[in-house]
Amino acid sequence: MSEQRITISIPNLLLIVASSLLLVLLWQLRSLLVILMISVVLAASIVPIVNWAETMRVPRWLAVILVYLTLIGGFSGTVVLIGPTVIEQIELLLRQLPLYAESLEAVATNLLSRLTDDAPALVNQLLDTQSLTNWLIRSSQQLVLRSYSLTRGILGGFFSLVLALFISGYMVADSDTLIKSLVQFFPKPWDRKLAAQATPIGQRMGSYIRGRVLVSGILGIFITAGLSFLGMPEFALGLGAIAGVTNLIPFIGPVLGAVPALIVALAKGGWVLLWVLLLFVFIQNLETYVLDPLLVGSSVGVHPLYQLLSVLGGVQVLGIIGAVIVPPWFAGVAALIENLYLKPKLRSEYRETINQAKNNSDLPPLTPSA
Repeated sequence: MSEQRITISIPNLLLIVASSLLLVLLWQLRSLLVILMISVVLAASIVPIVNWAETMRVPRWLAVILVYLTLIGGFSGTVVLIGPTVIEQIELLLRQLPLYAESLEAVATNLLSRLTDDAPALVNQLLDTQSLTNWLIRSSQQLVLRSYSLTRGILGGFFSLVLALFISGYMVADSDTLIKSLVQFFPKPWDRKLAAQATPIGQRMGSYIRGRVLVSGILGIFITAGLSFLGMPEFALGLGAIAGVTNLIPFIGPVLGAVPALIVALAKGGWVLLWVLLLFVFIQNLETYVLDPLLVGSSVGVHPLYQLLSVLGGVQVLGIIGAVIVPPWFAGVAALIENLYLKPKLRSEYRETINQAKNNSDLPPLTPSA
């Protein structure tokens, strides 16, 4: 029985060492990589506006500055107008959260008492409100801290945001030169193919994030108005802001945004819970069947299961920031794979099928044997 020897050549060994060092370097630069990911998403979201301004004979660099000044001004004005009220209502909601948890426990006890005589003990086993409240607060803190640790504090987060805005502005202002400098490292014809994919990738990423922001803003306004009409004006703006922000996260965001409002409605009792539940069901259907097809469309271009996995993976790795920025990146990568692999593969299979059909048609007809 002959012995098999495993040999590693020096080039392969150097490749392994270089790859390991590259992974270590990327891990050390993970904060910078997150800033670059955010910058690309921001750049893709404002490109159409800048392109339109350029057609109006506005210099590209000036168009970028004007767009960012407009966005920052609008955001700052919104925060000044509704920010204090939102913070006040959320603080009031957090202070009354233990009372709402007790109300939830009382409702569960009343429902179970109709089924069994051991309702209080069963509720204590199945619904430990204190542990549930602590778990929700602890989980939220962990998600926030995971995103917080990437930016090294509040000052670091502000600096990272300014840096992301600056980098994204430079990307948009000098996009042609940037793309050429990146694709020149690839051999022909891949340099030309990759350069041609910059526009569709940017369109898919940008349309996704613009659509989500617009849909979230509209739903936040609808939820605020609806809760005010249903007798919850003291929390309407805060709950609407929570629902609007969480709606930026696909799939799980709308559920997270509905939970606080349903808890408050349950504590109020009566028919309020039913009406609030119907409000969120209506809002969810409005988003799914009207707003998303109209404003987001097919910008993601992948199966919903893969979208959900991208959200969960982003949350696991980057916290709340990952839940927002990973899906548009996933949409861009899906566009790259679709245009460079799937479509050429389908065209090749189609041509092969046509050629086989032609070859079969050229064969002489079969004659019955004597």
